[in-house]
This record gives sequence, C-alpha cells and structure tokens, in this order.
Amino acid sequence: MHEVMPPWVDAVVAVLLLAGGVLALTGAIGLLRYADFFRRMHPPALAATLSALCVTVASTLHFSVLERQLALYPLLINALLAITTPVTTVLLARAALARGRATSRAVLPPPAAYEPPRER
Repeated sequence: MHEVMPPWVDAVVAVLLLAGGVLALTGAIGLLRYADFFRRMHPPALAATLSALCVTVASTLHFSVLERQLALYPLLINALLAITTPVTTVLLARAALARGRATSRAVLPPPAAYEPPRER
C-alpha cells in the first residue's frame, strides 16, 4: 500500500531539493569562473556543504513523515560531509601550495618560518 504524503510536505521537500540543486550549480559556476586554483576551491566546498544540508533536511522531513517517526539517519550523511569536505579542501590547498613552491611560482606566499626573538 502506497502512503500519500501531505501536500505541504511535498512542497517543502521540493523547495529544499531545488535549493540544494541551485547551490550545487552555484558552486560549479564558481569553479568554472575563477582562474586560479586557490580561488576555485572555495565555492565548491561551500556549495557542497550547503546543498548537502538542504538535501539532508529534505530527506529527514520526507522519511519522518513517511515512517511516522523521527528519522535521523539522513543526518549521518551531512555529519560525515561536514567533517570530510573542509579536511579535503585543506589537504588539496596544502598539496597545491607545496607543488607551487617546488616549481618556484612567484604568485605563492612564502613559507611560514619561525623566527626566534632577537636578543638585545
């Protein structure tokens, strides 16, 4: 037997899924628009996190109403993405920085070095 969802749930889920799609599209446009690797990293990382949040909230609402109990298991997906996306972004940035410094590109900042305090 097929359960019929209330129209307001379908509308909210549809809006959240559309918002997630628009955010993902915005991240893709940001990826294509910028010329530098370091500038290209930020829009997809932000858009991936926000669009995943929209899809997760839509899934939680849909399955909570469908199963007539609070469905928290879709939140696990968002928790894992919220942890892995920033870590991956930082690792990619560090690898690109190391590679750029190895090829001595002038556009990169110099490496951070510890300078001991000078004695008087």
